[in-house]
Amino acid sequence: DDPDPAVHLPAARAWSRYETGCSYLVPPAGVEDGAAGALALARIEAHYFARRMFLPENHVLANFGQVRARPATIVQGRYDMICPAATADELARAWPDARYVVVPDAGHSAMEPPIRSALVEATEAMKEHLG
Repeated sequence: DDPDPAVHLPAARAWSRYETGCSYLVPPAGVEDGAAGALALARIEAHYFARRMFLPENHVLANFGQVRARPATIVQGRYDMICPAATADELARAWPDARYVVVPDAGHSAMEPPIRSALVEATEAMKEHLG
């Protein structure tokens, strides 16, 4: 959180490049954020990560009974390095009525075409389900 742009901007850009590299199976060319976008991403993520996302350990699964009866689709990129498949597998086991889609040629980002397609398909299916 250094106030000197000569210090925090290179760090923020490095953070953004790392995040992009982890989010995509094949990072697209020219996706690097400008200074403002990189700085915002780094600050927000660092704030949340330093506070463990404001959730106690295992909070989602420990309180899962509140949402288990609701319809859902879990979309998981096979090569997701941010939320590994093991976490989605665990969620799917706890939520047997949810539809579980593993996208074989994708990482984490909703901007990857295969993930985006799976999310659109899941949204359309939910629209049909809800009438």
